[in-house]
Amino acid sequence: MEKIGLITITYNSADVIRGFLDSILKQSFKNFEIFLIDNDSQDDTEKVVFQYEDDRINFIKNSENIGVAKANNQGIKRALQANCSQVLIINNDIEFEDKLLEKMLCIQKQKKCSLVAPKMMYFDKPDHIWYAGSFFLKRKGYLPIHIGIHQKDEGQYDGIYPVEYAPTCCLLVRKKVFEDVGMMDEKYFVYFDDTDFMYRVFKDGRHKLYFFSDVKFFHKVGSLTKSVENKQKNEFRGDFFIKQNTRNHIYFLKKIGSVYAYIFIVFLFIKNNLRVFTNPKIRCNYRTWKLINQSFFEGIKM
Repeated sequence: MEKIGLITITYNSADVIRGFLDSILKQSFKNFEIFLIDNDSQDDTEKVVFQYEDDRINFIKNSENIGVAKANNQGIKRALQANCSQVLIINNDIEFEDKLLEKMLCIQKQKKCSLVAPKMMYFDKPDHIWYAGSFFLKRKGYLPIHIGIHQKDEGQYDGIYPVEYAPTCCLLVRKKVFEDVGMMDEKYFVYFDDTDFMYRVFKDGRHKLYFFSDVKFFHKVGSLTKSVENKQKNEFRGDFFIKQNTRNHIYFLKKIGSVYAYIFIVFLFIKNNLRVFTNPKIRCNYRTWKLINQSFFEGIKM
């Protein structure tokens, strides 16, 4: 029988962790363990978790924030050591129906695939799509582009079909995938860790990812995700996002290593510096322009 290890990273997650655990513990599929990797939360996350008396919950507290990729790897290793045949990497700012795990395993068996991701809707706008599959767009620097994002759900993306990318908000992965392509690259503190992993899976070619729509899954899109979405609106974001996103995209392109990827790195350098003239918020803020360029060269050195 399949055994699923659920990996979720908590960081000051007291406001959302209860809804997440309630959704998990009412699942129709029962053979799972939960590995909550806490990145040194300073709120009541631990207190809330320990209100649940269930032997399947494993709370692992780190003494510092070690980042998303490293924490995910920490959980994946624990799950594999616990003889889990499947790993579900999942956010905790989500709520979902009680047959999610059962349906994901069913799709995996039906399509003979290694990875499965569900349709994801906005929690505060439950009739609007956040994710209905995704693909890597070369002309955008190999960034994954979400299908249907912000669109009202009218059944236009219903079905089961292969895709190239899924965010680790909810991604079921067979153990064999990690054996074949490795785990998360821990040089990514946050952002691009799942992009890098899924691109390696995509290029490896031995493991297929399928999307399916027949599920109720709601994402309480947080500040990190909103930053990614706001990229499409050319909105100005904080220093943390600018540093991590700029540096990690350059590092990701370096790892791809194609002629086009290196040309795109040059293009990004020119584009980022032209923004001094085109983006009034950056033009009036020398510190931000400096941060973008410092982050760019940090990515080159990674």
